[in-house]
Amino acid sequence: MRSATGTGSTSSSMLPHGKPSSRINPRTVDPFSSKQIAATAFATIYTNGGIPCHLVHGSVRHKLQWHTDIEAVPFEPVLVILLQGLSETRHPYTFVARTGVSELLNQSDANEKATPILDKLIPPIRAALASKNDSVFLAGLSALNQLSTVVGPNLNRYLKPLLQPLASHVTKGNRRSQVWDTIGCLADNGGKLSLPIIKDKIPTFTQVDV
Repeated sequence: MRSATGTGSTSSSMLPHGKPSSRINPRTVDPFSSKQIAATAFATIYTNGGIPCHLVHGSVRHKLQWHTDIEAVPFEPVLVILLQGLSETRHPYTFVARTGVSELLNQSDANEKATPILDKLIPPIRAALASKNDSVFLAGLSALNQLSTVVGPNLNRYLKPLLQPLASHVTKGNRRSQVWDTIGCLADNGGKLSLPIIKDKIPTFTQVDV
């Protein structure tokens, strides 16, 4: 195992399954309030039933209920829209987007589903990484880590735009440790070809065998 250290247009055409807004606690969010401004298209699409899942409130923890077998859920457009939702900051959108991304990428065939549409998955992750909101930024890191593990070296050609928003966090701020962990993950999963790309954007990167 190796660790990193530092020396210094989405479609919403899916079969509707009823508006999940009917299952949302109205005290948490009112999707029809004129005062609510969605951060992304995700909130509107989810509220209108465009995502085949809904939030189930539990006494101890919440969970997602998928309306169909999760293995049958198409990554395009569902995963793309969920990734856009990483930039949301309000409940239940934060929970639905982050949990949905994690559960889809945890499928056994996630590699073959995600790899062909990487060009659509990268922009929303990069948007989350560019956020000044800590929660959004960390959600972007988590998604990037998981996607890197799923697609491996296929992510290498997208590393430059993904590393750009990370570069400013490698030497300062409370995100430093998580950022270096993510860079190490990208290097491990990307193999030797990823190293010069990472070094180009983050010269202080080194890789240590543990």
